[in-house]
Amino acid sequence: MQIIRIHADAPLKPAPGETCTGCGVCCLAEPCPAGILVSWRRRGACRALRWSEAERRYRCGLMQDTAGRRTPWARWARRLIAAGAGCDSDAELA
Repeated sequence: MQIIRIHADAPLKPAPGETCTGCGVCCLAEPCPAGILVSWRRRGACRALRWSEAERRYRCGLMQDTAGRRTPWARWARRLIAAGAGCDSDAELA
């Protein structure tokens, strides 16, 4: 069993295939292929994951810089994390 720490205000995790809510569960559990490159790890939370206080959800830091603008890597990151394809995390919350 793995324990991950989720922001208290994070939205609930959607069912697999449903629209992403920004819950952060997938990226807090393990980095995606792009996250492995920037985190230098295969397990544990992705270092690119960012909490957005304004939106009250998690966001991929590879897709937006600190000012909220799209990064030069955004298109590449979007493809690698399958953004817009729905939740693909099979993590179960206790």
